[in-house]
Amino acid sequence: MATDKYLDIHGGQVFVRIWKKNNNLIPVIMLHDSLGCVETWRDFPEKLSQHLNRTVIVYDRLGFGKSSERIAPPSYGFIEEESKIIAKISQALELNEYILFGYSVGGAMSLIAAKNNPQCKAVISESAQVFVEEQTKAGILNAIAFYQDPAKFDKLKKYHDGKTTWVFKAWTETWLAPEFANWSLLPYLPDVLCPVLVIHGDKDEYGSLAFADGIATTVAGNSKKVILHNCGHVPHREQETEVLSEVKLFLDHTCP
Repeated sequence: MATDKYLDIHGGQVFVRIWKKNNNLIPVIMLHDSLGCVETWRDFPEKLSQHLNRTVIVYDRLGFGKSSERIAPPSYGFIEEESKIIAKISQALELNEYILFGYSVGGAMSLIAAKNNPQCKAVISESAQVFVEEQTKAGILNAIAFYQDPAKFDKLKKYHDGKTTWVFKAWTETWLAPEFANWSLLPYLPDVLCPVLVIHGDKDEYGSLAFADGIATTVAGNSKKVILHNCGHVPHREQETEVLSEVKLFLDHTCP
């Protein structure tokens, strides 16, 4: 049974959902993707909590889902800036240690947060972007074309309501902006000291295997790279059983 709450953070309210386990295992905080929120994870966080027997915490970033709206577009440093929000969430929930599980841009956010916050004891990076690849931009352009259909765009509104246009532009306009073209996760990775599990599909439409290779070979901590075959950008949905198994195996060894 999940518990929902709002945390007053950074001038707004952050919506949080928690699957609580009464044990001493390090909890997992999950970070969603560019169009995501708590609800777009569907039932995966609950399954993850049951499979790991750990507390799992998911939240809507400011501007997304049920969290407070944002008016101004995100800065080009938005990925790095999320580290401060994660630190404030962990303080508000009185977490001394935590594991970060980040999907897509949430994976990049998790890795930078691990560098900045020593309370992070491990990272699961799923389908994370490492730089702005041509494949990344092509995938975004395809998504723009897809969501030109009002019926498809309206499906996003059930997750973000009146914030949907902001959410969509925050993703597409930021990642396609010339000013963002040179963004790279690589300079941060040598300072990631904790263990890292890298999960990537070999048919990911938003990034090649260079992303997984870049993370696994550049972080300072021990790393494990898992390439899922015939898998696209959403491994936790496309190959759920394999992802749950790999995460449990990794955390049983690194954060028992």
